[in-house]
Amino acid sequence: MSDPHPNVALIERLDIHDIAASKDVFAEDAVFRYFNPLLPDLQGDYVGLTGIRDFFQKIGALSEGSFRIEPVSAEAVGNELVVVHTRNSLTFDNQPITMDVVVIWRIVNGRITEVWDIPSVFTVMQG
Repeated sequence: MSDPHPNVALIERLDIHDIAASKDVFAEDAVFRYFNPLLPDLQGDYVGLTGIRDFFQKIGALSEGSFRIEPVSAEAVGNELVVVHTRNSLTFDNQPITMDVVVIWRIVNGRITEVWDIPSVFTVMQG
C-alpha cells in the first residue's frame, strides 16, 4: 500500500472539533468558503482560524450537536489541490438529513490556504 499524497495526509490531520489543535495546517489568512443557498445564514467566507472555528460552531449549534462527517474519498489533484468527498449527517428542524459534500482544499507551502465546501443540497437524503 502506498503512502497518501502529502496534501491528503495534511487534510487527514484536521480535527474540526478542535480547530485550534489543527492550527499548524492552516495559513494564517486561510479562507473557508461555504456555499449553501438553503442555509443563507451560514453561507459565506470564514477567514482565519477564528472564522473557521466559528463556522463549525455555527453548524454544530444549528444541528444541536448532531453534525457528523464521514470521509468517503480524497484525491490529490496536482500539488496544490485536494478534492474530498464526504457524507455529512445532521439533524435540522428535528429531521435527520444526510448529504454528499465535495470539499476542495488548496494547499500552498504545506498549509491550507483556501477551502470550498459545497454540499449537495438539492439531493438531500432523509435519515
